[in-house]
Amino acid sequence: MQFKFIPLAIALAFAGSAGAQEIIKIGHVAPVSGPSAHLGKDNENGAKMAIEELNAKGIKIDGKPVKFVLQLEDDGGDPKQGTAVAQKLVDAKVNGVIGHLNSGTSIPASKIYYDAGIPQISPATTQTKYTQQGFNSTFRVVANDAKLGGALGGYAVGKMGATKIAVIDDRTAYGQGVAEEFVKGAKKAQPGVQIVAKEFTTDKATDFNAILTTIRGKNPDLVFFGGMDSVGGPLLRQMKALGIKAKFVSGDGTCTESLPKLAGVAAVTGTVTCAEAGGVTGDEQKAMDDFSARYQKKYNDNVKLYAPYVYDAVMTMAAAMQQANSAQPAKYLPVLQKIKYQGVTGLISFDAKGDIKDGSLTLFNYNDGKKTKQEVIK
Repeated sequence: MQFKFIPLAIALAFAGSAGAQEIIKIGHVAPVSGPSAHLGKDNENGAKMAIEELNAKGIKIDGKPVKFVLQLEDDGGDPKQGTAVAQKLVDAKVNGVIGHLNSGTSIPASKIYYDAGIPQISPATTQTKYTQQGFNSTFRVVANDAKLGGALGGYAVGKMGATKIAVIDDRTAYGQGVAEEFVKGAKKAQPGVQIVAKEFTTDKATDFNAILTTIRGKNPDLVFFGGMDSVGGPLLRQMKALGIKAKFVSGDGTCTESLPKLAGVAAVTGTVTCAEAGGVTGDEQKAMDDFSARYQKKYNDNVKLYAPYVYDAVMTMAAAMQQANSAQPAKYLPVLQKIKYQGVTGLISFDAKGDIKDGSLTLFNYNDGKKTKQEVIK
C-alpha cells in the first residue's frame, strides 16, 4: 500500500481555508413551552428552514465563506423569562435576533438588544408600543395593532353590521393593545356603536363561565377577543355551550389552523372572523404557496401562523448583512433600516420607526373546521 504525503504548505493552506469560514450567529426566541408552544414551534421551523437554505447557497460576505448558526431560546411567553434569554443571547454575542412572538416578551427584551446594539426583527409582535420606544434596532415584518385592531373594528361595524359589542382581553400587552385599537376602530367607523361589556381574563385561564354569563345578559351581536388561540378556543367552546349566538372576531393570535381543534368545529363554523397581520395577493400568492408546500414536505405539518414571517425575517437580516458586506451589527444595521427585500410574505421595507411599510391584513373565517381566506386589506 502506498501513502501519498501532502506537502506541509498545501496542508496548511487547506486548513487555513477551512478555518476562514465565518460563523454568523442568529438568535431566535419563541415560546416552545406553555400554552402557545405550538405557535412557538411553528416559528422555530420557519427559522430553521431559512438558515438551512442560506447555508445551502454557500454565501460569502466580504469575500469570505460564512455559515449561519441558529441559537434557539424558549421564553415561555413570559416577560421575565424573555428578558433572561435576551441577556443570554447578548452574552453569546449573536449577530442578530429574530423574535419574540408575544408583545409582552418582545417589548422588554427589545431594550436589552438595543443597549447591546443588536438588531431585532420580530415576525409576530403587533403591540404598537414595540416600535415607539425610540430604538433604532427594533423592527417588525407584520402590521401593528393600530392597523390590525383598527381595521377589525371598522370591519365589524361596517361589513358585519355589529351594533352591540362585548370585548374580552387576556390582560397581556398584545391582548389589551389589540382590544383597545379594535374599540377605537369601531367607534371611529360608527360613533353610535355600543360597547355593552368590557371583560378580561388571563392568558392561562380555562374557565370563562362568570364573564360569559355577564356578557350573555347584555345580548351582544358580536364578541371581540384579544388574546391567543389557547384561550380563544376554550372561550368559543364555552360561548356555544352557554347559547351565546354572537359573532366572534379576533386578531392574529387566534387566527390559526389549531383553533377548530381547541374550540370544536361547530363553535367556529360560520361564527369566527379573524385577521392575520400580513397577506399577499396576485403574483405574490405563488411564493407563499410554494413556501407552504416546502414547509409541509419538510415537517409533515401545515404552517400554523407565523412561520413564513419568521423565514422572511431571517432572510431580510441576511440580505442586509450581504449588502453591507459585514455581519457586524453596527455595520449592517444602517442597511437593514433602508432594506427592500422581496420575501414570500411580500415586499419588506421599514419606516423610520421600524414598522413594515404598507403592512397588509388578511381576513379569514372557518368552514367545516378549515381556515378559509376571505380578503386582503391593504
